[in-house]
Amino acid sequence: MSTVPLLVDADWLDARRSDESIRIYDVSISHGKNEVGEPFTTSGRDSYEAEHIPGAAHADVCGDLAETDSPYAFTSLDHDTFAARAGALGIGPATHVVLYDQGGNLWATRLWWNLRLEGFDRVSVLDGGLGAWKAAGKEAEKGGGNSYPATVFTGERRPELLATKESILAGIGNPDGVLVNSLEPQTFRGEVDTYGYGRPGRIPDSVNVFFGDLVAEDGRVGGLDQVRPLFAEAGALDEDKAVVTYCGGGIAATFLAFQLARLGRDDVAVYDGSMNEWVSDESLPPEVG
Repeated sequence: MSTVPLLVDADWLDARRSDESIRIYDVSISHGKNEVGEPFTTSGRDSYEAEHIPGAAHADVCGDLAETDSPYAFTSLDHDTFAARAGALGIGPATHVVLYDQGGNLWATRLWWNLRLEGFDRVSVLDGGLGAWKAAGKEAEKGGGNSYPATVFTGERRPELLATKESILAGIGNPDGVLVNSLEPQTFRGEVDTYGYGRPGRIPDSVNVFFGDLVAEDGRVGGLDQVRPLFAEAGALDEDKAVVTYCGGGIAATFLAFQLARLGRDDVAVYDGSMNEWVSDESLPPEVG
């Protein structure tokens, strides 16, 4: 794994913004519900243009860097397509990528995981994103003209970091694996259908570590002393066991993978399709209770 820090703060980034190897990307998205109550997720380009860290470019994690023809949002691209688009953004072997979003850190960790999946490790996440940057007294800028020179993205896909429906099915009941659901406890238990999947519950044989419990009170990434006991109780720190994280659509699951990497588990796989894909298969009933 790369020696660059997984997590950096505003002062660290501010001191290095003039470094020509640094590439800063705002990976915010826009999501919520429309006028008739239907959920939507779109590019956060508008919020980026309204306000962003000076010099940062925008990376569209739900459009340009996802398979938009997939029935499931945020599906990973094939390696060659991802490499071409990442290279066009300016991500190459001589660069150090710093990612942030405008709330929650989850979108930043999604691209952190996707870059690692495709063999790129020189990537850090800005703790607390734009909010922490401004709270530290740093200025933001408006507009959307920032970009980096295109380069050649190099790296080889690490298939072991990507879980599929087939690999999840094969692992159910395997004592050598830990499948971690990252959603709210009541959603995990199937008491509510929080995200409108149509069939509440979880994948059988899952344990639960809620992503919200891995966040500090100020919205920054929770400290290691805060998160370590939660993962230890779930069995995810047992190095003899393979760990897979999942959520609703492969976003919050990457935040768990990021926190586990900070604890030394950089081998965690993410189930990209997560519950969106699982509940769409009528032969796979969710587990409740």
